[in-house]
Amino acid sequence: MHPSPTATPPGWSYAQNLTQPQLGPPRRHPWEIPLLVLAIVIMAVVYLTALVLIAVGTAPVWVLVVLAAPIIVYLGRGQGYAMPRVAGVKVSPTQFPEAHAMVVAAAQHFRMAKVPDAYVVLGNGQINAYSSGHGFRRYVVVYSDLFEIGGQARNPVALQFIIGHEVGHIAAGHTSYWRQLGMFASNFVPVVGPALSRAQEYTADNHGFYVRPDGREGAIGVMSAGKYLLGLVDFHQMADRAVTETGFFTWLANLLAGHPVNTWRAHALRDRSRAGRMFFRPRP
Repeated sequence: MHPSPTATPPGWSYAQNLTQPQLGPPRRHPWEIPLLVLAIVIMAVVYLTALVLIAVGTAPVWVLVVLAAPIIVYLGRGQGYAMPRVAGVKVSPTQFPEAHAMVVAAAQHFRMAKVPDAYVVLGNGQINAYSSGHGFRRYVVVYSDLFEIGGQARNPVALQFIIGHEVGHIAAGHTSYWRQLGMFASNFVPVVGPALSRAQEYTADNHGFYVRPDGREGAIGVMSAGKYLLGLVDFHQMADRAVTETGFFTWLANLLAGHPVNTWRAHALRDRSRAGRMFFRPRP
């Protein structure tokens, strides 16, 4: 993404729609908290089982991994935070100022006490963005290929939606150390771990929509077809296919996915009257 005005589509200002929230506060997906409680229960049971096995003199490898989970999560978060700091480009008022304004605006929309840091890292063709934290710090990382979203033909409205999505993860508490520790064991449990992740993604999509509702089309486009072809993707055809793509394996693909499949995701972003579907495809 370049701050040059010539790269911005005619009639669009990156100051536009940065201060006015849309359509009420973002909703948390109704499955998120029940699945989080289940994940914490699983972690507690597994941790207590590991302690009992240690007490009786049995220590398989998985027991040691579970007991070390607090340290593993802490070290992983610390290392994850260090990499963009030493290898990425930090977004600031003087470096990628458009994106910085988007991060600040999203934090203001969600009434966050502190604006998270943001970094751009080399994508090498990968379309990705994520948010995390370490200690009291929270940050957003955007891969360069997603950040530019098509070079001169980029779509800043889609980028604003995506940044709102990632900052939404932070606002919703998804980057908390204690939450990630509580989810540690469930990440290895089929269905439960992916389902909780999907619920969190739907919640973050609601945050992205709250910041920039008209960015949903571009966001689905870039996630489905990449940074060069996003403008050719028909958002409504994607949403329609959530209903028409049937079969056991399409159901299984969603069930095992950590993110909602793009067709279901588009359907949820179009139909704002109900939460995104978790286990069974939307009905006509």
